[in-house]
Amino acid sequence: MERFLGPYSPQLYAILRIVAGLMFAMHGTQKLFGWPGDGNTVEMASLMGFAGILELVTGLMIAFGFLTGTAAFIASGQMAVAFFMAHVPQGWNPLLNQGENAVLYCFLFLYMAARGAGIWSVDAAIGRGVRQEDRRAAIPDRW
Repeated sequence: MERFLGPYSPQLYAILRIVAGLMFAMHGTQKLFGWPGDGNTVEMASLMGFAGILELVTGLMIAFGFLTGTAAFIASGQMAVAFFMAHVPQGWNPLLNQGENAVLYCFLFLYMAARGAGIWSVDAAIGRGVRQEDRRAAIPDRW
């Protein structure tokens, strides 16, 4: 598979970053605006309200690739805190305490914080956040 998909890794990473960022932002819109969902919202001046704001803002920053490393690091930390505060009291196993999403987002965003924005991002457009090998892969070798 590496030979088949390897040349497309910068593009696939960009798609992963965009989708994960948008999904994370939707958790924020659900808390703050009740969409998508049943219309129930949380109090803005609460811990859940603060979490919703962080999810919305950092999710959009990750999706657009703007200050991705910083936004992803903050989002990763938020998910670690959410796991330990909200899920671990119900048991340590993420599959049994409904903490699987928090764990996955935590480590996904930690990886993004280390890797940077990659191609198709605001960071790349302003000349930061793109690794040299991604830059080479984004420009097809025609010779």
